[in-house]
Amino acid sequence: MKSRTTAHKSIVERTLRPTLPFVCLIIVWELFRASGLMNPELLPSPLQVLQTFWYRLTQAGLIVDMAMSTQRVLLGLVLGMIVAVPVGFLIGWYRPVRRFVDPLINFFRALPPIALIPLAIVYFGIGEMAKVLILFYASFFSAVIVMYEGMTQISPVYVRVARTLGATDMEIFLKIVVPMSVPHMLTAMRVALGVGWATLVAAELVAAQQGLGAMIQNASSFFDLRTIYLGIICIGAIALLMDVILRRISDHLAGWQEKITR
Repeated sequence: MKSRTTAHKSIVERTLRPTLPFVCLIIVWELFRASGLMNPELLPSPLQVLQTFWYRLTQAGLIVDMAMSTQRVLLGLVLGMIVAVPVGFLIGWYRPVRRFVDPLINFFRALPPIALIPLAIVYFGIGEMAKVLILFYASFFSAVIVMYEGMTQISPVYVRVARTLGATDMEIFLKIVVPMSVPHMLTAMRVALGVGWATLVAAELVAAQQGLGAMIQNASSFFDLRTIYLGIICIGAIALLMDVILRRISDHLAGWQEKITR
């Protein structure tokens, strides 16, 4: 009986702990609005945003907007990781290549994706390809940095021991470097995912008719603050959910990795 009660308390605690910060945020939001420090017309209440959420969910195609944005971010993420992983391995494994390519990567990484929108429109039109390309650009350069920086931090002791035991370069790469790079690969994916969602609104500037970024931009044209807040919350909520899923996958695949805190 005692163990069942303890298990029940543990389940409740795990359920309530992640939601507590958001409950506090909503309370602060409502208190700030009620304080009169800002014009209530410029700050919708949580209830008003919730009403807008229900309206758009049932009558204005919010599900389609969320699905379109998620699809674009995921496509940009997958394409970015497909290129970033081998490039990261190449740069991290071969020092001369790293010295040659590193300035180029840091140059392009510093360019904001929104600066590419005019070129994306010129070369790829206003279709989905232009939007995905911008998200790919953002995902690739954020992921490849994490990948090769992680590879350069792999302890050379493992490589030396393997060479002492007669392992070939290919065996060292496949049996030491690749497994030890899995945590960095998953971290790169999480970073790229966050950058992808942060770039979404810029990507959907390219004549998007559907998507959360397009919804926010259309709402801004009509000064519809409730919808703007709703779009921001939806982007954050979906990004958080996807990050939690990636974190669970990371804990499962890289549970052997030593961590300072849990």
